[in-house]
Amino acid sequence: MTGQDDPMSLPTFRTEGLTKVYGAGEAAVHALRGVDLVVPRGELVVLLGPSGSGKSTLLNILGGLDRASGGTARFRDRELTGMGDGALTRYRRDHVGFVFQFYNLMPSLTAEENVELVTEIARAPMDPAEALRLVGLGERRHHFPAQLSGGEQQRVAIARAVAKQPDVLFCDEPTGALDSATGRAVLKVLADVNASLGTTILMVTHAAATAAMAHRVIHFADGAIRDVQVNETRLAPEEIVW
Repeated sequence: MTGQDDPMSLPTFRTEGLTKVYGAGEAAVHALRGVDLVVPRGELVVLLGPSGSGKSTLLNILGGLDRASGGTARFRDRELTGMGDGALTRYRRDHVGFVFQFYNLMPSLTAEENVELVTEIARAPMDPAEALRLVGLGERRHHFPAQLSGGEQQRVAIARAVAKQPDVLFCDEPTGALDSATGRAVLKVLADVNASLGTTILMVTHAAATAAMAHRVIHFADGAIRDVQVNETRLAPEEIVW
């Protein structure tokens, strides 16, 4: 197999003419309008834009949670837009982790038990305690969500996603419910995961200042990419102010 044939040498994602339309006729909403995008493997990518610009729609399609109306989306050498429901389920299980604005933790389970929920179905999971140590919560693993701060709960959610050892981590407004100091701590965890594990991260955010920590910044407006910025130098999350 040559380097060009090796899926690991391909971009993590490539889209061509990707569209998404909700509804029909005069009431139709064009959430994506012909998006062409390349996401190189191992990058931390920030998607910026106002509400309704198409960021989360793109994230959901690339994450296998939604289907495009037209165009193509590829994960390495696999065409996501051609997959059936079963194949998309396996794709999400084997390759993808999700972190959302709200933590979605089970209140009756400890931090470690919340992480174990995912590792039980993963192909090659990380030890839950190790995943919690990775996000700085090794000593809090037996605490319940109600005993943790918002930032700590979000770090548990990140540990849960990372414990699958996914190729891609999708983060939709991961700091949206946090104050700036706690948000910076969460961003540092994501940057550390990207650097130490080589996980490709796509992060949707309204906080424009976070763009400075990304390898690549994709600016969205009206369902289309308006600009792609590659950062030659990047700020550490601790240096970000918003």
